[in-house]
Amino acid sequence: MNNQSKALLEERIVAVLKTVYDPEIPVNIFDLGMIYKIDVHEDASVELDMTFTAPNCPAADFILEDVRTKVESLEGVNGATVNLVFEPAWDQSMMSEEARVELGFE
Repeated sequence: MNNQSKALLEERIVAVLKTVYDPEIPVNIFDLGMIYKIDVHEDASVELDMTFTAPNCPAADFILEDVRTKVESLEGVNGATVNLVFEPAWDQSMMSEEARVELGFE
């Protein structure tokens, strides 16, 4: 997989991540800053590191499965691994400008 193919696939992954929402927050998980890493490997498998806004998020299992299912559904993706991490701890500074405006933090 060349760099251009990886970059295009990463763009499509970001686009699909922007369709995943925490049911309690009206902003997608990508703009909330919950995705820490997206690695596209040579075999077209994808590894993501993500966190939650709170460690005891009641929708954690639902969101993790939604992320994995949506990423794996993309053409060209050969499987996805979603790692749940809590370092560094999530905070509001990780949100995009759009997310902060949407949630009234600006």
